[in-house]
Amino acid sequence: MRANNLLSVLPLAGFSVGCGHHHDDKQWTKEELAELEAKWGFDWAFGGIGTFAHLNHVKCLTEPTEPFDIAIVGAPFDTAVTYRPGARFGPRAIRHASGRQHSLRGYNPRADINPYQNWAKIVDCGDIPITPIDNNIAQEQMTQALTQLGQRKTVSSVASKPKLFTLGGDHSLTLPALRALKKAYGDRDIQVLHFDAHLDTWNPNAYPSYWGATPFNHGSMFWLANQEGLFSNSSSHPSVHAGLRTRLSGIVDHEDDTAQNWIRFSAHDIDKIGTQGIIDGIMKILGNENLVYLSVDIDVLDPAFAPGTGTPEPGGWSTREFITILRGIEGLNLVGADVVEVSPVYQGAGEETTFAAAQVVYEILTSMVKRGMKDLGKEAQSGKDEL
Repeated sequence: MRANNLLSVLPLAGFSVGCGHHHDDKQWTKEELAELEAKWGFDWAFGGIGTFAHLNHVKCLTEPTEPFDIAIVGAPFDTAVTYRPGARFGPRAIRHASGRQHSLRGYNPRADINPYQNWAKIVDCGDIPITPIDNNIAQEQMTQALTQLGQRKTVSSVASKPKLFTLGGDHSLTLPALRALKKAYGDRDIQVLHFDAHLDTWNPNAYPSYWGATPFNHGSMFWLANQEGLFSNSSSHPSVHAGLRTRLSGIVDHEDDTAQNWIRFSAHDIDKIGTQGIIDGIMKILGNENLVYLSVDIDVLDPAFAPGTGTPEPGGWSTREFITILRGIEGLNLVGADVVEVSPVYQGAGEETTFAAAQVVYEILTSMVKRGMKDLGKEAQSGKDEL
């Protein structure tokens, strides 16, 4: 017994002795640290911790003094869907699909800038810990978290308020995001540009309500936001849907949407006026100076290009068409954005939906940074010309 006890102690003793060598009092020089960075500071696309585009991970919600200009925030929540769940896994999947994006290979030729090597400090704040049990608590968690992050100090002089880019999660998260923007911008009008197959302006009472209406869901959040006065719904500053092709309960759905002062572009409008016609129509309504929140439901793409979503609708845009439109509206004055309804369990083995979503995020980030360069009074230059 004594021999057995001794044998059991020996590994622990060795561990204790080993730990004694971990105290390193060496003073590292800048040159030595630079050498370590040069040797080990690079991640290949398939390596590293899964942050978006290999950005630095900051636990922003528990590190309240950390400043940033643009924050990537995950909202892994999907219990407000009306058809297929699974979008709670969207943020993680989008991050992994962004692996080929990197600050050293982030130059965007169409915009002539590298958004990851420019004026903006962009960080990945990780995910909001959202309950999957109670939707009322969940929306409060998202509202408080995004409001807190929206009050954060910025690093650059481009704007006094940071921009939040939320990865979904189902589309209901846009309501908390708009609440956060309302807190940040007060009485200033914010218009919404909404890319989606569906209206998402349905009165919750439109759903069967014998057992009681459930107002907070991914098809009614813009109706709720309108009721709360969270964005501009005036005839002079309307908001915009684009890519619509959903079935309706009747023409009353369009009439109700129009009463909320939304302008609609259907997916099939692209056949008549082309991508440039969609771009021109959006820019004519929203302009270059008005504050705009950009919300992208990945089901704006046809299921051939993005099957990994909760409510797919045939007849949508191709990934190339949509990216062309996003590039054409780069002059918008964006105050925030989201990409939602990515449900990776329904996509193909090639991960086409999450790759499309990651590219959409990259294009919008590029436009945010390029617009910031204009606000700084600088012409867009290559990513080598860091600010």
